[in-house]
This record gives sequence, structure tokens and C-alpha cells, in this order.
Amino acid sequence: MKHKYSSISSVEIIADPMPCMTQLIQDKIEQFESRDCEDAFCVCDVGDVVNKFKAWKELLPRVEPFYACKCNTDEVVVKTLADLGAGFDCASKGEISQILKHGVPTERIIYANPCKQKSFIKYAAKHNVDMMTFDNEAELVKVKELYPTAKMVLRILPVSDVKVQCNLGVKFGCHPNNVAKLLKKAKELDVDVMGVSFHCGSGVQEARAFSLAVSQAHDAWQIAVKLGFNMTMLDIGGGFPGQKSAPISFTEIVSILNDALDTYFPAEMGIRIIAEPGRYFVASAYTLAVNIIAKRTVARDISDADGCNQQGVTKNDEPSHMYYVNDGVYGSFNCIMYDHAHAEAHVFSDSPLRFTSSVWGPTCDGLDCIIQECRLPEMEVGQWMYFPDMGAYTIAAGSTFNGMPRPTIHYICSQEIWDEIYPDHCTAKRRCESMSSDADFPSIMATGPDVRSLREAASSISCIEDEIVFA
Repeated sequence: MKHKYSSISSVEIIADPMPCMTQLIQDKIEQFESRDCEDAFCVCDVGDVVNKFKAWKELLPRVEPFYACKCNTDEVVVKTLADLGAGFDCASKGEISQILKHGVPTERIIYANPCKQKSFIKYAAKHNVDMMTFDNEAELVKVKELYPTAKMVLRILPVSDVKVQCNLGVKFGCHPNNVAKLLKKAKELDVDVMGVSFHCGSGVQEARAFSLAVSQAHDAWQIAVKLGFNMTMLDIGGGFPGQKSAPISFTEIVSILNDALDTYFPAEMGIRIIAEPGRYFVASAYTLAVNIIAKRTVARDISDADGCNQQGVTKNDEPSHMYYVNDGVYGSFNCIMYDHAHAEAHVFSDSPLRFTSSVWGPTCDGLDCIIQECRLPEMEVGQWMYFPDMGAYTIAAGSTFNGMPRPTIHYICSQEIWDEIYPDHCTAKRRCESMSSDADFPSIMATGPDVRSLREAASSISCIEDEIVFA
């Protein structure tokens, strides 16, 4: 059964128990090969996104998730999170526009780019998106001129020596030593500063980064309060891991983060706390399958110091295989260049033999290397590889360089999860009219998935005959 989100996107509903992703990829490959199709494709498990949302609300009940759109702007992901009641972190007019089209109220949108284009600020003002960040004096002057009633959030620079996948501090954030000066300027300009934000970095690898940043945010908060600002919101940014292979788990971060929030911003303060998770929601939801379009075998020219392998062939004699596949660093694997990701190739093979291998993208650029060296069984042209955890900072920045097409995306969801989000009052083979911008979306859930709110929202949709369609 397929349920359409739009004229170009549909979700395949799979009866429980849900097969593993490996089996789902194999099934999709069989479908492709039956049509003599070799194009790369992604499988997105919408249920994985929903489960991440549930886990967030259970483990961080005081923190509202505002999904970082830049991580993955897939309409299906955005609509799913919007329907669940998530907020959104937008960095441009385009992202704000996308979220508004899904009927998300402006109190669930933060324009979290400290350096904004003037026309984008005007667009935000026109649509009453009033929460926005700043970290410098010029931004205060600009926003005051273009959107004097904006509610400003001071973004500070967390000063700590912790490991992160991508350090954002080199570009954004007011140093703690400059907080008082900047806030005094905001007071002078009569700007409404109502909160403090920080971002530990994309892909945080040490949980203590959050506790240190919360402490520094508290210091900035106290300065703002002393200057007379009515402070009502803390934004703890992103950096939360989204896959099991991450150096640190979400639960490890949560344990330390909750303690820090309770210490420096206890519940009795009554303030609003939000976060900007991106990869957390989407990284593990996507699996990419690519086809081997070419192969080259070369001699392995390395030292023989390690002796012979089990077949009695020295490493100097062992062949090395170069595999060329139909997606690369100019496409979905741009995460290797931009996000410091490490792709992990999986193959369908029972062979115990492994050979030194490298995996290359399809373009004519020598930089288009996905994996410089790995151990794989010998593969042939026409066979497939697949890569898990390909949802974060992948398709969002992919291009069609050299005329190479982007992979198609196939969406799946277990029947149980789908029925929880979109209750079966709209049974199969019926069509639901497009949700208007005035649709009644569920409010942000405080302690877990509020199924009653979801049912009320869904029940407001009128239906006509045919198959289920969600705009």
C-alpha cells in the first residue's frame, strides 16, 4: 500500500513485522533489475524519524526540538516532523518558506542564522517570523532597521576544548568576553533580546560540551537580566548524534545535559528551552544503494612485511580492485567533503575472501573518491553496494555535476507507526485533500507522542474517494 505525500512523493506502508533494511534494499534491487534499471537510489524509513522524535520527547521532555532544515530538506521528512509538532530552525528565506507552506505556526520557527541577508529579514517580518539570532553589533543595527519588533536571541560562542565533527565556532558566536558590550549595544538600540543560544558544533563527540555550554549560557543570561532584558528562552543548538556508529550516544549526552539544565535553568524558572537537532532525526533513516558501473584491477604495491595471507599469496601479489559507482562526492557523498563523514560500504556476498579495494564516484574528477581503501570481496560490474546512515548532510547538498543524476528516494513506514501518526479514519483507497496553510496542527508535545492531538489534527482533513494523499 502506498500513501502519497505529494504528486511526486509517496510512502509505502509495510505490514508488521517490518523487514530489516538489508532485506528492504535487496527487495528494491530486485525490482530495479526486473526493469533493467541500474540507477542509484535511497530508502528512507519514515518510522525511524518518528521513533527519534518519540525518544527525544521521552529523554529530553523539557526541550522542544526545532529541526535544523539545512541537514536534509526532504519534503517527506519536513512534513512528518511538522505533523508531529516539531519546531524548525531555518537559515534562509527559502527554508522559512518551505516550513510555512506546511502550516507550521511562527512560534515554532526560529531564524537561526546570525548573519542574515536584508531581503530575507524583510521576508521574515512580512510573515511574522520574529525569533532570530545575532552575534554581532552590525546585525543588531540591521535588524532594528528592518524588523524593529523582532525577538532577538544572542548566540554565544561556547569556549571549551572538546571534540566535534564540524567546529562552527570559527564562523559564529559572540565570545563570552564580548557579551556585556554587545548586550549594552542592544539596550542602546532598544532591541528586544529575549534569549540566549549556543551551538557546540555539528556532531559533538564529548557530552561535557553541552554542560560547559549551558554554564556559559547561564553567565550570559545573568548579564542580560541585570541589563533589564526580559529573558524567556534558551536555545541549546544542535550537535546531537543520529546513528549508532557515532563516537557518543544520544543517551550519554542526555544524562549530562538534563543535569546541567536542571542546575542552571531549573524548571521553576518557567523559561522555554529549544534545541536545533538535524542529523539526530535523519542520519539513520536513509540507506543509499549504488550500482557498480565499472571496475579496474591493479597490482597491490605495498610492503610484504606482514607476510602472506591465508591463500599463500603475498600482499605484493594480491590484486587491488577499484570500483566505480553511480553516486559520489559531488552527489550524496558530499558529506565526505563537507561533513567529514566516513562512508561504510556493505555488499551482498557470502565470500570469505577480502581484497584491498577503493570506491570511486562516477564523475571525471579525481577528487571523486568515496573510500580510499577498504577490504571487500571481489565484485563485478552490475552488482550493488549499499551505505547506511546516509540521511544527514547528503542529499541536501548533492549536485548533478558532470550531468550525473541524483538518486531517487523511496519512502517506507511500518503500518503501526503510520497508523499512530495518521489514524485509520482515512482507510486505504481513499484520498485526503491537501492540507491548507490554515490546517490545525498538533501543539508541541511535552512528554511523549500526544496521539490524541495527532488524531484531532488528522480528523480535520476531509476525504474523497481514491488513495490516501497528503500534500
